[in-house]
Formats: sequence, C-alpha cells, structure tokens
Amino acid sequence: MKYLCNPLNVNYRYQFNLDQRLHGQLRICREAADPSMIYFEGRYYIFASMTLGVWVSDDLVNWENHRLPSDLPLYDYAPDVRVKDGYVWLCASSREKNCDRYRTKDILNGPYEKVDGTFPFWDPNLFIDDDGRVYFYWGCSNMTPIYGVELDPLTMNPITEKKVMVEGHPYEIGYERVGEDNSTLPLSEEEIEMRYQGFMKRNPAPESMLTDEIKLMIRGMLSQKPYIEGAWMDKHCGKYYLQYACPGTQYNTYSDGVYVSDSPMGPFTLAENNPYSYKPGGFLPGAGHGSTMQDEQGTWWHTATMRISKNHDFERRVGLWPAGFDKDGELFCNQRYGDWPLAVSGMKQDPWRNPAWMLLSVHKNVSASSYTEGHEPAKAAEENVQTWWQPESNAKDEWLCLDLGKCFDVHGVQINFADDSINMECPGEIRPGTQARYIEERDLLTRWKLEASVDGETWFTVCDKTQADTDLSHDFIASEEGYQARYLKLSGMEVPYDQKPCVSGLRVFGLGKGEAPAAPAFKAVRTNDLDMNVTIEKQDDTLGYNILFGSSPEKLYHSYMVFEAGEKRVGALIKDRAYYVRVDAFNENGITEGTCVPLQ
Repeated sequence: MKYLCNPLNVNYRYQFNLDQRLHGQLRICREAADPSMIYFEGRYYIFASMTLGVWVSDDLVNWENHRLPSDLPLYDYAPDVRVKDGYVWLCASSREKNCDRYRTKDILNGPYEKVDGTFPFWDPNLFIDDDGRVYFYWGCSNMTPIYGVELDPLTMNPITEKKVMVEGHPYEIGYERVGEDNSTLPLSEEEIEMRYQGFMKRNPAPESMLTDEIKLMIRGMLSQKPYIEGAWMDKHCGKYYLQYACPGTQYNTYSDGVYVSDSPMGPFTLAENNPYSYKPGGFLPGAGHGSTMQDEQGTWWHTATMRISKNHDFERRVGLWPAGFDKDGELFCNQRYGDWPLAVSGMKQDPWRNPAWMLLSVHKNVSASSYTEGHEPAKAAEENVQTWWQPESNAKDEWLCLDLGKCFDVHGVQINFADDSINMECPGEIRPGTQARYIEERDLLTRWKLEASVDGETWFTVCDKTQADTDLSHDFIASEEGYQARYLKLSGMEVPYDQKPCVSGLRVFGLGKGEAPAAPAFKAVRTNDLDMNVTIEKQDDTLGYNILFGSSPEKLYHSYMVFEAGEKRVGALIKDRAYYVRVDAFNENGITEGTCVPLQ
C-alpha cells in the first residue's frame, strides 16, 4: 500500500510577483494552482499554473517534475489539457492576446505543434464528447460569467456564438459568498463606485498603470462579488457535469460547484450536491479550481487548489481526493479528512474509506532550540498552515521537538516548511503581463533530519535528508509497519535562499491503543437561508470534530473539520434546500460517528 498526504508532495516553485494591485510591490512566495489532471498512455499527468513543467506519476503518490519547452505558455495561468485522437491538447489563459493551442503525442519529449488561436480567454477547458464533437468553456471574473461554445474539431475555431453557461448567485447560493467562511454579500453598484473613488485617493497610481483591465480588476476586488471561474466538464451516464470554482482563491472556502445538463451547451441546472468540492477546515483549507478524472481502475479523482495566502493571495498548493458519482448521478468528493494520509492501492477503492491513521500531533507540546517573537514552537502543532515556528537563526544546529505525551505507533510524518517574508532581489527578469512575475528556474534544496525517541534520551533516525537534492516543502514520510515513538525531533534544516527555516506543521499520524471518543452532543440550527450554527459540547477525550452535512442522511457529502468545541457558523447552504447534519468526534485512537439530525 502507498500513501499520499495533501498537499501533493512536489516541488512548488518560488514566484517573484510585481503585484499591480500593490503598485508594483515585489512579493515572493511559492505557488502552484489550477491543476488539470489526465491519464495518458499509462501515466498520470498534472499541469498546474506557474510550475514551468508538468508533474508525472505512475501511482498518484510519487510525482516527478519535468520541465516543459519554454515556448509553451508557462507564464499563463490555468493550463488546460485534454486527450483527443491520440494527441494531448494544451492551452492556457491570456486576456491580452489570442490564446494559441499546442498538441503533442509525447508530453515529456515533444515536439509540440502550435495551432494559432483566434480569441483571448481565461481559465479554459476543452471537452471532447463521445460523438467527436468538441466544446470549449472559459471565464474567470467576478464581473462576467463562464461562457461556452462549440469548436470545429479540425481547426479548433468556434462554430457557434458564445453562450452564458454559469453565473454567480451569492444571494441564493451560500458557498458563493466571499470572505472567510463565506461571510460577505456583494455591494451595490453605488457602494462599489464610492469605494473605488476612495481607494484611488488613498492609492494614487501613475496614469500609465491604470488600464481599463486594471480599473475593472480594482472595482471587482472592492465589489465583494464572487469570482466564477475554473470550468471543467465531465460526462457520466449521458449527463454533462459543468464544474466551476468560487468565490475566491484566497479564502478557506475556495470550492468547486457543479451544474448538470442533458446537453453540453445547456441549459444547466444547479446539482443537488453543492459545492461538491469543499474543504474549509483542517490544516490546509481550500479545494477550488480543479479537474475531475477517472483512472484505469475506474476510480474517480478530483484535484484542486488549496490556499495558504499569507505572503500573497496566490500562495497556493495542490490537493488530490477520491471522487465519484452516487447512484442518483450526484458528483461528490470525499474531503472529510482531506489533509490526512490516504491509502492508495492501485485497485478500485471505496471513495468514502476512513483514514488508516489518526492525527497525533495537534496541540501537543513543542520545544525548540530558539524562536522569534510571534513564531513560538507551539505554532508548528496548531494545525494551521498560516502560522509557523521560526528559530532565531538559519544555523543547522537549530531544532524543533514534538512531544506526543506518550508512546504511539507512528506511521506517518508530514514536514511542512513555510515562508516568512523574504527580502531579496529577483534572480531573473520579470516578465510583463496581468501578473508580472519571474518564476525561479533553479532547482533549489530543502534538507532536514528527523529523529524519534521513546524516552527523549535515546534517539533513532526516521529519515535523513541532509544530503537530499530535492526541494519538497511538504514532505511526507510513510511507514506502513510503523514504529514506537513519543518524541519527534527535526534538525539539520536547510531551506532555499538561506532563510531561517519556518515550520507550519510537524504533523504526525499513527494509532493509539486507547478508546475512540464518545459520540458528541451537538445542536444544529439554520439561522437564515444560507447559514447554520452548529454548537458542539466539549469532550475531554476528543481532539477534534468533523461537521458533516448534506441533502439526506445517506448523502452527508460536505464536511468542516474543527479542533475546538463550541459554536461554529457554516455558510455554505443553498436557499430553499433541506439539509441533514451529523458531527463526528476523533482522537488518536479512532473516529466515532454522531447522530444524524435534520437541520431545523
């Protein structure tokens, strides 16, 4: 058995962004987003934004990065890939020019044949129907919808007029509202204009920077309207599933919704199960703008964008989860424990399988050789990707030690390195464009050593990567046989650009020998059309809770993981739809399901 643990364990390249929204201020962070995943000639391929390449895998667990030719649109967002007639077709986003397409029969070695584009678009998705007809969907804005058109299968030029496919409805669809936990409704046009004028007074900019697109971008940013973006189409049992992302990549509620139709050009109806990809809680939230595909065993998978968004809104990662269609044709994705280890066997598996190992590290005691103010050792065990421990120096004798409180059977450790504010000159030439940037071309290094101990005195090495030639900022080390440990110690750290190593999560997974928690007591109350409050009674034997909800007791497809009891507002409901709610409890020993109740 092999195991993956989100985010995907790949090299996330650094971006040097000249953010026009901040008047050209340089922001530095790692980024990968908007993944398109395909299965082609026996291998899995993920094309993601701003990676300079493609990730390739034989098993969905071990991924390698391969550089792509520099004449491909590697600096354009949201690469889209589909297989048609033995070719892989690739395109990406641009608003400034016609978007060309490229096709190849060999992804890694090429050659890539260019097919001239005829119009600009953003967030593209190509779909080839069973009858050979070709359709195309695009759109990424909080001011415009997602469009669709039919293409000539030979020239890839439009043969119909574009048609509106999906628009935002944040007053009726709760998960489309912007803000953390879908907290904010859009402003009126008058309020938007008032805020725009105030913004420009506070942030004067050279007239040359204020293109119509930049003005529209600023108004959109101030509008609090949701971004409707990231189209992806799948066909299942004669039905067409047009997926879209909302409300914004920087929010914990970045998610994918889905509309269904009998025709690839609609009309489309909002599916019963929405959002089908939704992960607002846990260590690393977000599950929007992705793709859904079927592997050779018939198992469905969904890959999407997860958010950090501390150093820049576009500081993002990529996740992968089991997905599928239920007996009623509802598209779903299992993200209940969506950043815990997941067993992947290479055989058809139950998409709703529980994790093999439990989280052992949350809120456990952490010590360190040193720390800087605001970045104490405890931050590494908060289960919050937006906080981290940082030592006083970048010396290799700095260390971080986690105390699990007692011995456990440890089976997996995920080491998550964060980036504090990086101040350095850009090592290459900034490319102009809507998102002017330079992507780090060099292959950098992330190194460390992990040791374990039963008593804190005698140590054994779990994994030594002090001589590694990889740059894995979310490395995961699995051990199916396991080992006994109470203490886990991280040392010998070396990270890119000679930074002080920052650890946002020293996450440990395994099994205890005690009892699973008691079933939790809770109340769930619908407070308005789009919100519910779930109040959970605290239990001493519990480390966290999973709030599950859906359209019936058998379809609790949505989840929100929390680590504290008390009241939690969930803002992803849809107006005039009924819901059922269940709260499960978990600790180091297992998961206990609560009682399912109708939402009142």
